Amino acid sequence: MERRKFIKVTSIGSAAVATNLFIPAAAQDKKLRIGLIGAGWYGMVITKAALIAGGVEVTGICDVDSDHLATSADELEKLQGSRPKTFKYYHDLLDMKGLDAVFIGTPPHWHALQFIAACGKGLDIYCEKPLAYDIKEGLAMVKAAEKAGNIVQIGFQRRQSEAFKKTKELLDNGRIGNLHQITAQINYNPELKDTTIQPPPASLDWDEWCGPAPKLDYCPNIGHMAWRLEKAYGNGHLTDWGIHHIDIIRKITGEGMPAEFYSTGGTYVLNGKITTPDTLTSQMAFKRAPLLWQHRLWGIGDANKEFNNGIFFHGEKGTIFADDSRIVIIDAGKGSKREDLSVPTEGMQEIHVKNFLDAVKAKNKKLISCTPEDAFQSTAIVQLAMISYYTGSKVKWDLNKKELTGNGEASGLLARDYRGKYQHP
Repeated sequence: MERRKFIKVTSIGSAAVATNLFIPAAAQDKKLRIGLIGAGWYGMVITKAALIAGGVEVTGICDVDSDHLATSADELEKLQGSRPKTFKYYHDLLDMKGLDAVFIGTPPHWHALQFIAACGKGLDIYCEKPLAYDIKEGLAMVKAAEKAGNIVQIGFQRRQSEAFKKTKELLDNGRIGNLHQITAQINYNPELKDTTIQPPPASLDWDEWCGPAPKLDYCPNIGHMAWRLEKAYGNGHLTDWGIHHIDIIRKITGEGMPAEFYSTGGTYVLNGKITTPDTLTSQMAFKRAPLLWQHRLWGIGDANKEFNNGIFFHGEKGTIFADDSRIVIIDAGKGSKREDLSVPTEGMQEIHVKNFLDAVKAKNKKLISCTPEDAFQSTAIVQLAMISYYTGSKVKWDLNKKELTGNGEASGLLARDYRGKYQHP
């Protein structure tokens, strides 16, 4: 399934409701005052989800693209009946008086600095996944949240999927016997943008957009929405999209982090167009069962296209395949039967955002579906898998010390170099 179509399906609740959404300013007595950092595509997806949940007012937004800023402010004014204040720099937004919480919808190379600054202001935070760009950033973010004592939710909305909840129930009840292996994959053909080096749009401050990351020569294929397959900004398909499957596997199996990783692959078809692997196989040594991740961003993907995006759980009595809205159970042995279950979840994104807002209103961290520490583990897993790929080596993770052992080259990739005036936390 193409990424664009997949996002359309999973966000259909937001798209359908927001089209005719209007929430008068005086509709409710007490509203949470929200600030949005990163007013582009997905920043607005999660912000509209908050408006659908109700009981909020977006009072400020910031973006380093003036077109994004103006367009999003116009749309929010129509949706909620009041116009948010607009800022170019997130520090100015965080200085607003009266903010209750912030949404962080920027690319991951910016998450750490914005998250830690918001913690310093004592604000509650909804931050998109992945938690951080590198592992040291993630550790610093967890520490900042612990110090602030604020309520934090990370955007792993597939934790709200009824299909994955049902999968956990089937596994726990022994439907396929003991779990011995897990395979996860998302094979698809990305729609790439222009790779020609050119001046950035007049509305975009490219230097500020790059921030602490390297300032690469601009082309549309590494800018808005297309940065995911650029190493410097998104760190590739596993880190951007595969991370959802890694996170939900942890949730279903009750796993923490694997102790060993080994990844192989390359950029064979899209070489010169992207800087991360278009072909990747990664082995992750979880305690309960080993996990094999694989993706191909070319060809037909899986021989059976219906399984291009999802997770296989293999036991001696059979196999369960699960994705966002369905489950396929195939029994082992001769004459094996196949059972198909449709288990849709309307508005996973909206449910996940509402979960955060409910926790903020109740001032109850126990209501949160994905805490910073939990998100750190899911994020660090894909980061370590990519470190193995970049170094061409097996990497071993010390679960207690939260560091790599016996691999100096890999340890050097736990934190990236920050550019210019920016300081790594």
